[in-house]
Amino acid sequence: MPFTKSNPLLAYAEAILVTFLWSSSYVLIKFGLLEIPLFLFAAERYTLAFVVLGMLYVARVGTEKSGRKSTTVANGKVLLVAAGICGYTLAQGLQFVGLFYLPAVTSTFVLNFTPVFVLVLGVLLLREKVSRLQLVGLPVALLGAYAFFSERLAGAGQQIGILAVIVSSLSWAIYMIIVRKIQRVDSFGSLKLTTLTMGIGTAGLVLLAAVFDGLRPISLNGLLIILWLGVVNTALAFLLWNHVLRSIHAYELSVIQNSMLVQVAVLAWIFLDERVTYVMTLGILLVIVGVVLVQLPGIKTDER
Repeated sequence: MPFTKSNPLLAYAEAILVTFLWSSSYVLIKFGLLEIPLFLFAAERYTLAFVVLGMLYVARVGTEKSGRKSTTVANGKVLLVAAGICGYTLAQGLQFVGLFYLPAVTSTFVLNFTPVFVLVLGVLLLREKVSRLQLVGLPVALLGAYAFFSERLAGAGQQIGILAVIVSSLSWAIYMIIVRKIQRVDSFGSLKLTTLTMGIGTAGLVLLAAVFDGLRPISLNGLLIILWLGVVNTALAFLLWNHVLRSIHAYELSVIQNSMLVQVAVLAWIFLDERVTYVMTLGILLVIVGVVLVQLPGIKTDER
């Protein structure tokens, strides 16, 4: 049954389910990395997700009588390739690198700054306006980062992980900006756009896996983790998330998505024995507040 404004509670429940699935990915990836090389792990997860989405897209096209055709030109194809590389080869590949070196909570904490990068890039590249709430949210989020890392001094390995996750977050922000650009000039649906960009980015992950990892035997436990991540936490979660977009505003969804930082902290404490101090908790809460303010609509500082 499609979601409408008459049953918003069901839509919110679905959104929370998706964030839980995504939060559980961090724990599952940490377990998988104990035996699966990181680039091979990422490549297998997103190859499986791409195959599932590709089949769904083909089935959907086969049932549609007519519809708008995309008007992709050469420049649009370049944007698609750039989106695939940034959104999947770099963002997802480096996320696995970050989780290899960092606790799940720290990795999620850094990734939570993606909306801040999106805001800055949107202003610089798309000339989007900034609201007063967003200007307040930026320093609040930075204060939270200072509080969090004041309790967790990073060694050499963790510094590599933090750098990888920062670049991952920035790459995902660039992906989101490119997608906005594509949607302004083309008629791609969300399923087609995600399938194409994921396919392009996954090809890059496969290349990285071939160069650095090669083929390795994987245990049944590892295969089950890859299967769950690829089908449920990636392909299915994407479809559910886009389904929810029909009845919940994007900024409301962003607030729900920010709860992942708390969810990951709880899951990592239960399953990975990762501890979070009171000062780190304060940092997490400040970042959540700051990022929420960054994503809320508000009074613009530039009325042009």
